[in-house]
Amino acid sequence: MQFSKNATLIKEYKERAKELVAKMTLEEKVSQMLHDAPAIERLGIPAYNWWNEALHGVARAGVATMFPQAIGLAASFDEDMMELVADAISTEARAKYNMQQEFGDKDIYKGLTMWSPNVNIFRDPRWGRGHETYGEDPYLTSRLGVRFINGLQGHDEKYMKTAACAKHFAVHSGPEELRHEFNAVASKQDLFETYLPAFQAAVEEADVESVMGAYNRTNGEPCCGSKTLLTDILRNTWNFDGHVVSDCWAIKDFHQGHNVTSDSVESVSLAVENGCDINCGNIFVYLTQAVKEGKISEEKITEACERLFATRMKLGLFDNPEEVPFNKIPYEIVDSKEMQEMNLDIAKRCIVLLKNEDNLLPLKKENIKTIGVVGPNANNRRALEGNYEGTASRYVTVLEGFQDYLGDDVRVLTSEGCHLFKDRVGPLGRENDRIAEAKAICKYSDVVVACLGLDAGLEGEEGDEGNAFASGDKPNLNLPGIQEDLLKTLYECGKPVILVLLSGSALAVNWADENIPAIIQGWYPGAQGGRAIAEMIFGECSPEGKLPVTFYKTSEELPEFTDYSMKDRTYRYMKNEALYPFGYGLSYTKFEIADVKASTDEITDNSMDITCTIKNVGDYFARETVQVYVKAEREGTPNAQLKGLKKVALNPGEEKEVTIHLDKKAFALCNEDGVSIVENGEYSIYVGQSQPDARSCKLLDKNPTCLKVTFR
Repeated sequence: MQFSKNATLIKEYKERAKELVAKMTLEEKVSQMLHDAPAIERLGIPAYNWWNEALHGVARAGVATMFPQAIGLAASFDEDMMELVADAISTEARAKYNMQQEFGDKDIYKGLTMWSPNVNIFRDPRWGRGHETYGEDPYLTSRLGVRFINGLQGHDEKYMKTAACAKHFAVHSGPEELRHEFNAVASKQDLFETYLPAFQAAVEEADVESVMGAYNRTNGEPCCGSKTLLTDILRNTWNFDGHVVSDCWAIKDFHQGHNVTSDSVESVSLAVENGCDINCGNIFVYLTQAVKEGKISEEKITEACERLFATRMKLGLFDNPEEVPFNKIPYEIVDSKEMQEMNLDIAKRCIVLLKNEDNLLPLKKENIKTIGVVGPNANNRRALEGNYEGTASRYVTVLEGFQDYLGDDVRVLTSEGCHLFKDRVGPLGRENDRIAEAKAICKYSDVVVACLGLDAGLEGEEGDEGNAFASGDKPNLNLPGIQEDLLKTLYECGKPVILVLLSGSALAVNWADENIPAIIQGWYPGAQGGRAIAEMIFGECSPEGKLPVTFYKTSEELPEFTDYSMKDRTYRYMKNEALYPFGYGLSYTKFEIADVKASTDEITDNSMDITCTIKNVGDYFARETVQVYVKAEREGTPNAQLKGLKKVALNPGEEKEVTIHLDKKAFALCNEDGVSIVENGEYSIYVGQSQPDARSCKLLDKNPTCLKVTFR
């Protein structure tokens, strides 16, 4: 029996927590509701810091395996891989925790409560924090989020491995510079069809232990004190049984930014009254005054503390250390050879091949004497990391990846080419001061790899140190600075050019799509990312990633950034043709999907199984994602939406049968009241390697198979 399903054990932990909290004074209880909870020595309660991060590896506390950024992991379209990564992260988290406890280190980022994953919907490509998410689709985000939570929390019958946290609840995706005062207005239809499903799955399917509120207001209520979100939906409708944490210093925004309360006492009262249990920050110290002034009952404080101590008990922090199996995980497993090899494999599985004209890729080492690796991201360590990153023992940039892989067999020439976003590299130089060097490299190289894009200094969180664009959001979807000028110069030199984009979000590379023969989206690929990209370019693996976001042609076709209506947003509601569509990605091999069948042609409560065979008819071992989309064939409905996926590994010539189950809810849409309904009529089911839009079909030169089913 899985721990989270063991009702008897859960009840026992709750009773123990209740018994312990009953011994505390009001002041002691309040002290335990801060993220940096002090020891209560008279009760044998050790100090505990709740704040830890595990977005794509154990972060901010020394060396750990740094996997690709979350958006890159999402590009795998692989549920099993997500749990594998999260299990590795939680293993390292326990190993580091065990070491830190041994040496008395109870500092920030040293606990077992991991404030990950971020399951917000990446609704607008300008949002700086979008690379922390799993993309723009609620179904994909739900599936990957559930498995990531499973991996963090583990499957032990008695204890959680670590505690996961679904954030930021809810309707949160920029603008970053307005987040402390912004009111995100969403219809009930968009709320329940787009913004909430991943959180609901995290609660109802994955038994996530924690939920973090967002900075903004949603429909007028500050999220960290929202009765609608925290009480009515989270606890009363979804029966959430864990604890709620505020975003960091978000509760002071109630009176300083949102102006819904008059002072600190009113703000903390509103938060706790509606179910916020722990404060990332220190404003909850006002709870003692709030109780004395009658603005919040002590019973509410007690309830919150009981939930917090139940979590610590589920983690085994109040049990005999010998009884907790995770206490035996040794520190030596952190950053071990096995972890590094796994990270390399994961990084390869996240890369998306966007274009490969005339099969330029993979390159053959024996055909090349000199290769040029040019661009501001060629040797940029920050472009490997993303944000909420850990510290790797070694970082392999794209340049270093080629140098390591090619050794003495092929000469590797390099130039920064241009600054990441300024018009010159040297502060005293003239504009475009590296262009001569870039031209020279083209002259002497057989093929040129252009490494362009962004890094987490250009897209990230408001307030992040080093944000060149201040708020962290992108002003547009263009390559920054003079990067496109550099790319055009490389192209004009007449040598084959491979464009490698490192970024956490979509870029409008329209000129490149028309002119550059091979384009790769590498995301922020983690500590092993440069090695993965070099090996993929030389055919050591076949690309298998799919886009978890739409690559638009321009930001001008998007609604206002502050508009939270889903109309004209993401592949589900957009009317224009994408540059590169959601779900799209090429391989070095070819696949054939055949014998597509549905177990029934009528939608029932048990719904149906979709079966097909997929065969690798090319020359490379590869993995492919079978994607299933559903379209309600009536006026006013969204485009075909992803409702099933399965990653399949195939050797050349190998064939496998795939079965994907579609629940009845796969055919449901929300009405204007936010109620999910399957309406009578015809539905199309598309089964293939992409969504059924015209652009995907053109890029892949094939159409998904369409099945028709009805609901009466």
